[in-house]
Amino acid sequence: MKDILEVKDLTKNYRDFCLDHVSFSVPSGSIMGLIGENGAGKTTTIKAILQLIAADEGSITLFGTNYAADEKLIKSRLGVVFDECNFHQYMNAERVSKIMASLHPAWDEALFRQYLQKFNVPENKIVHEMSRGMRVKFSIAAALAHRPQLLILDESTSGLDPVSRDEILEVFLEFIQDEEHAVLVSSHITSDLEKVADYITFIHQGKVALSRSKDELVYNYGVMKCKSSQFAQVAREDMVAYLKKEYGYEILVKNKEKMIAKYKDFTVDSVNLEDIMLFYIRGEVVCGD
Repeated sequence: MKDILEVKDLTKNYRDFCLDHVSFSVPSGSIMGLIGENGAGKTTTIKAILQLIAADEGSITLFGTNYAADEKLIKSRLGVVFDECNFHQYMNAERVSKIMASLHPAWDEALFRQYLQKFNVPENKIVHEMSRGMRVKFSIAAALAHRPQLLILDESTSGLDPVSRDEILEVFLEFIQDEEHAVLVSSHITSDLEKVADYITFIHQGKVALSRSKDELVYNYGVMKCKSSQFAQVAREDMVAYLKKEYGYEILVKNKEKMIAKYKDFTVDSVNLEDIMLFYIRGEVVCGD
């Protein structure tokens, strides 16, 4: 598979924060989940990808080219949804459609209205009258209606009810079915990403803590539990990170089946994405990505 997006050594320095040589890629036909705590650098990364801020170092390649070579082509093939609806509060579907048609030659009004119908968003409602969920769905419908190749969302589904989120996740999966499209979605709701993401990039304190396939993280990683007296028996190379608990230690490991065979007296449990994040944020990291 070719990469629709490649971010390499992306760096942005602020007075109190540094996005430090962030690298990852998004293959066509895939969904990349971008995770991390508040202030980790997810939004800064997305803004740099969209050229809303200028990076200090690094490169961004979209659709095999870069902004300097063909900015107009790149922006025409991007669909973007932020955490707040960016349309004027007194606009309805008809007014948004007219504006978007003037901006995007590939704008498909019928497709826009099809998505609104699918999402149960009334066409005559103005943005101000819409609920939080309706505004998100309205924005996603508009982002998809000019037929982009890459859909980028920054915390867009936060605060939505589970039914609304499931509707949106289904649209993401439909969007990538032809293997020519991709989605980059930043979200705090890691359980949603476990349902649909193919890859996960975890940014912690401005750096990429890990960037791997979701299945590898969820199915291969594990948490090994032991008493304090047993901790010294665990080889450092077998640890990703560890947490000190009242009863002993919890250790994040990359290959739980191998650890089960090697440390027969220890308990090894499965993990989810939230567990992995907590080990990196609150634990002692021994061997990162």
